[in-house]
Amino acid sequence: MAGARALFFFFLLFLLAFAFINASSAIPRKTAKIYELKKGDFSVNITNWGATILSVILPDSKGNLADVALGYQGIGPYINGTTNFGALVGRVANRIAGARFVLNGTAYRLIANDGKNTLHGGHRGFGRVFWTVKEIVDGEFPYITLYYFSPDHEEGFPGDLDVYVTYKLSGAYELRVTMRAMPRTKSSPVNLAQHTYWNLGGHSSGSILSHTVKIFASQITPTDDHLIPTGSITPVAGTPFDFLTPKTVGSRINDVKGHGYDINYVVNGHGMRRVAIVKERRSGRRMELWANQPGVQFYTGNFLDHVKGKGGAVYEKYDGLCLETQGFPDSVNHPQFPSQIVNPGEVYKHDMLFRFSF
Repeated sequence: MAGARALFFFFLLFLLAFAFINASSAIPRKTAKIYELKKGDFSVNITNWGATILSVILPDSKGNLADVALGYQGIGPYINGTTNFGALVGRVANRIAGARFVLNGTAYRLIANDGKNTLHGGHRGFGRVFWTVKEIVDGEFPYITLYYFSPDHEEGFPGDLDVYVTYKLSGAYELRVTMRAMPRTKSSPVNLAQHTYWNLGGHSSGSILSHTVKIFASQITPTDDHLIPTGSITPVAGTPFDFLTPKTVGSRINDVKGHGYDINYVVNGHGMRRVAIVKERRSGRRMELWANQPGVQFYTGNFLDHVKGKGGAVYEKYDGLCLETQGFPDSVNHPQFPSQIVNPGEVYKHDMLFRFSF
């Protein structure tokens, strides 16, 4: 009897092990891959992890090539890092106060990953997942399209969501970013943002405080001590936030409360229009940003602290700047802000154009 019982348990363990092996083999083994878009001496590298821009290489006024996007060496640090270098963030970029909101009478609790708040979609935001490459095309205007399916309740957000992003070299030294999202089953907030850190002197050239910036925005959405919008909209005139006239990033950064610039600007005008111009004197490089979103987050790398980057670079505070076109932060909790709610049958559309010269 004891031998029969032992044989039975051995057989049961064999069946369980067989089932586990088969179940494991059914799990898709995704790996991060790198894709290059190249047009002459202008090239952009992208990975399917987080639909992330890894590098943007272009010449300066003397023809010397440099990578002007901060990033890590290899793919591993992108998966484990927290800087969001180059990532496509969502489902809702920026912060949501208290990691909660109410939509159509239903209260939604999100994953809090920034103190009590949700930042860039939560722990598993769109910048921290594998995307599927749907199409990659070479030729005169090379491009890549990536896709991500966000299921209902992912990080607490409602409804299934199809998300696409296309990166395209659309002209001489032009990078076009086209973002689309379509809810399948439920209304949902959608606010995608491209989170590349720029340094036009080259990613390893140090501080961006000498970069000259012009932002086409007469107002900002001020924040509290936790970087949550207060709900008001205030003019930039006479404040350190006024970049309507070009000035260096460092000219008044010490007058800004906190660690540096990390604020949403209310972009003047509507539709596809010019958002910002950035210049770097030594290299002669110039970046012009166009977009169709109501806001742009101006961030000066305030929390970079001895971050090990690519090519042996070590990034410190103010070594890169972000210009993230977006809807207003925490819009879901401020009905006076432009709505980010997208309904089934509707399409979220976010277009950006980076135009470089030297």
